[in-house]
Amino acid sequence: MQWWVGRLLLVLAVGGIPAALAVGLIVHQDQSRAAETEAATRHPVTARLVADVPAAMGITSTRAAVTWNADGTDHRASAVVSSGQPAGTPVRIWLDERGEVVPRPAGAGEAVAVALTAGLLAVTALPLLCTLVWKGTLHVLDRRRYAEWDAEWQQIEPQWTRRQPS
Repeated sequence: MQWWVGRLLLVLAVGGIPAALAVGLIVHQDQSRAAETEAATRHPVTARLVADVPAAMGITSTRAAVTWNADGTDHRASAVVSSGQPAGTPVRIWLDERGEVVPRPAGAGEAVAVALTAGLLAVTALPLLCTLVWKGTLHVLDRRRYAEWDAEWQQIEPQWTRRQPS
């Protein structure tokens, strides 16, 4: 049984690599489609900082109040901006179809990064899972073997030691 389980898990671990790589391709397609949708539904606007954004050690961006004029109407919202800028500095923000501030659209590089992460995770998770199943199988089989050996020893030991069973 141990031989069969080992061979089956080996085939799964090696044979599943193409399927795991396909996960990366599927994730890439999905992320690319999402990035295209975001790019089509979001547009950039130049806004101005309402107040100074102090520079803080180790912090590169923070939320700050910004204003912009769209369609003859003044708007005010909070947006993520680079730290260390004075009031009135122009900053680029992104708006959705309803005019609400949203994060910038994802780029092609982000889709590739997410796809690579998903692919690597799938490629490493499958052999790891097979290894865990293999170790669990060995544990179960060894416990069964030890129980059988113990039962056999209980029968043979009195003959070898010439003791009476207790």
